[in-house]
Amino acid sequence: MSAQRRRRVAVIGTGGTISSVGRDSLDVWQYMDHGKKLEADELVAEVPELATVADVVPVRHRAVGSPAIGPRDWLELNRVVHEVVTREAPIDGIVITHGTATLEETAYFLNLTAKVDVPIVVVGAQRPFSGLSTDAPMNLLGAVRVAAAAEARGMGVLALLNDEIQAAREVTKTSTLRLETFRSPDVGMLGYADPDGRVALYRRPTRRHAPDTEFDVRGATDLPRVDISYSYAGADGAAIAAFVASGARAIVAASLAPGVTTSGEMDALLEARRRGVLVVLSSRAGSGRVLRRTTFADRGLVVADNLTPQKARILAMLALTVTDEVDRVQHMFDEY
Repeated sequence: MSAQRRRRVAVIGTGGTISSVGRDSLDVWQYMDHGKKLEADELVAEVPELATVADVVPVRHRAVGSPAIGPRDWLELNRVVHEVVTREAPIDGIVITHGTATLEETAYFLNLTAKVDVPIVVVGAQRPFSGLSTDAPMNLLGAVRVAAAAEARGMGVLALLNDEIQAAREVTKTSTLRLETFRSPDVGMLGYADPDGRVALYRRPTRRHAPDTEFDVRGATDLPRVDISYSYAGADGAAIAAFVASGARAIVAASLAPGVTTSGEMDALLEARRRGVLVVLSSRAGSGRVLRRTTFADRGLVVADNLTPQKARILAMLALTVTDEVDRVQHMFDEY
């Protein structure tokens, strides 16, 4: 690549708070019910400072709240990422604007499935674009800066909010409204998108990630159904039985820390396993690892390491596109 050529970054819009316009500058909450959302090109046009960082190629895709984004939308977005890299070549990086409610799930899905060798940064905001003291423009600027940075190559999919660069595998939303909501509880952030224009990275993810994964779903139209059963004191197996009856191929138990369920839940999980349903033990704690005990191995149960239940669900979905053999699936949870 010529040293003189400016970096080109595609900004793919999916909607979310970062693109939202409320009724006035004080509408930083009910905009979700009454506001509108800007398309990618409209959002980019509102932040002319982006031109100081890179040549930005806006790509209209969707303009919705992130609760409306699910597995089929992930597959479609994955295809769009690949199409953009080919159609708009040369592209040095991709930014995806996204609502924060499911941002971490979309980011982790792409972290396991994208086959493009450019940085992908998923960005959101906690306050709408029109809101007083909105974080949307600065977050978008930081995301474009990171996506354009040579230092971001080979890091897998990243998330950027509040000037903090996080790995898709570890990041999770920890607060409903605070600007510093996105955290990586066990291992911490990767670095910063500094206000002076630098991208400061301090560590690299070591788990397998895009583009070097075994999951290629570009031809898929749907993913296997995987449900999450949430543990609580006195829980029985009713939800688990309902998931099995609804056709779940796998069930992730958001178990009590450090990876235990009630007896009623375990009975139902073992019955699900006897019916051929994959069972993955995660934790509802939000951090910490679930380790594989001998009794789990003997019963054919997979443990999720430190993946949150929502991310364990994604890896289980993708694992089932390759195999339903328990030891192979466990190996994937140990690697990704």
